[in-house]
Amino acid sequence: MDTQPEALTSYRRPTIAFLFAVPIAILGGLIGVGGAEFRLPVLAGPLRYPAKQAVPLNLTVSLITILSALIMRSRALSPDALIEHGEAVASLTLGAVIAAFGGTAVARRINEQQFRRVILILLLSIGLLLIAEALLAYSGDGFLPASRLVRAGAGVLFGLAIGLVSSLLGVAGGELIIPTLLFAYGVDIRSAGTLSLAISLPTVLTGVIRYTAQGAFTQRRPLLETAAPMGVGSILGAVLGALLAGLVPQALLKGILGVVLIYSAVRVFLHRQG
Repeated sequence: MDTQPEALTSYRRPTIAFLFAVPIAILGGLIGVGGAEFRLPVLAGPLRYPAKQAVPLNLTVSLITILSALIMRSRALSPDALIEHGEAVASLTLGAVIAAFGGTAVARRINEQQFRRVILILLLSIGLLLIAEALLAYSGDGFLPASRLVRAGAGVLFGLAIGLVSSLLGVAGGELIIPTLLFAYGVDIRSAGTLSLAISLPTVLTGVIRYTAQGAFTQRRPLLETAAPMGVGSILGAVLGALLAGLVPQALLKGILGVVLIYSAVRVFLHRQG
C-alpha cells in the first residue's frame, strides 16, 4: 500500500477534505446522489493520494454517508415499498455484492497507472450518463417485460455492473442504481432514491471489508485526516442539499455536473499520471 503523501501538512489535509466534501454533498443532495464520483478527483487531486489509496478512502466515506442517509430517511423506507419492489432490490443487490467482492481483486492486481485509466473511463462514463439524464425525461413504466425470471436475471446483470463500478471508484452507485430502478423497473422517483440506499449499503460494506482484508487501512492516519472530516462534511452537505432541493432544476444541474465531472476526471487522471 502506498504511503501517506507528505506534501500536505497534517492540519491542512483535514481542512481541505472537509471544505471540498460539503459543497460536493450539497450538489449531490440536490440531484439525489451522494457525490462520491466528485470526491474521488479531490482525493487523487488536491489531497494527492495515489488512486489505489484514494478509492478505499472514498468507499469509507461512502459508507458513512449511506448509514447517515438511511438513518435520516428511515421513515421514508416503508415496508410496502420494499415488498413491492423486493424482487428488483434483491436481484440488484445480489449482483452488486458479487461484483464488489471481485472488483477489489481486480483493483489489487492492476498497477497504479492502469488503475488510473480504469477510473478515468468509469468517471467519463458517469459524466456522460449525467448529461444524458439531463436530456431525457423519466418514464413511468420500466422497459423490462413482466416476466419475473427476466426481471430477476436482468437485475443480477445490472447489479454486477453497479458493484464493479462501486468497488473500483469507491462510490455508493446511486447514479447507476436510481436510473436502473426508474427506467428498467418503473419505480417512482421517491422510492428509487431510498431503495438505492438499501442496495448500496451491502455493496459498499462488501467493498470496505474486502479492501480491509487486503490491507488498505493498515495506516490509521488517512482515515483520521481524510475519511473522518470528509464524512462529517458529506453528512452536513447532504442535509443542506436535501433542504435546498427543488431550488435548482435537476436536469440543468445534472448536465452541468456531468461536464464538471468529465473535466475533473481528465484533468486529474489523464494529465497527472503517477
